[in-house]
Amino acid sequence: MELFGLPVETVYFYALIFSGAVTLLYLFFGDALSGLLDGLINPVLIFSFIAIFSAAGYAAEVLTSFHSILIAVISAIISLILVILLNIFVLIPLSAAEESLVYKETDLRGRTGTVITTVPEDGYGEVLIESISGRIAKPAVSFNKKTIPSGSKVLVIDVADGVLEVGLYEEMENFY
Repeated sequence: MELFGLPVETVYFYALIFSGAVTLLYLFFGDALSGLLDGLINPVLIFSFIAIFSAAGYAAEVLTSFHSILIAVISAIISLILVILLNIFVLIPLSAAEESLVYKETDLRGRTGTVITTVPEDGYGEVLIESISGRIAKPAVSFNKKTIPSGSKVLVIDVADGVLEVGLYEEMENFY
């Protein structure tokens, strides 16, 4: 069977090369184009559908003697199933993942933590700050120049040269 004056195998092969090239370009320039192409369907899904469809179609045309229309339908079903699985198990979890686990020291101001090594009045101790992305253990000094025992809950008041300045954290009780 011929399509566009070319054998169907050739059309599938050209579609495979085209979708691979466009996918590669989208990989490099996707961030620049993300505002233009964002919508209901992710462009990666479209490119991968065309790539899987054309690869399955080309393989089936070369290896089997089925009719070209049946091969196109089977290739479309295979491609649709694989693209749905790609979306569910790869793209959706990636879009929900944290972008970065990096933090700035100024982000620690106002956070609460637990003293793991007693903070003396004129020396250094250690404080553990827990967050969604993990735990951070940092050296600490007492802001009020009072000893803070191990296990106490503290509030980070300031950060200077990688050292936390902490004070005892006093929770307010609800009186209503």
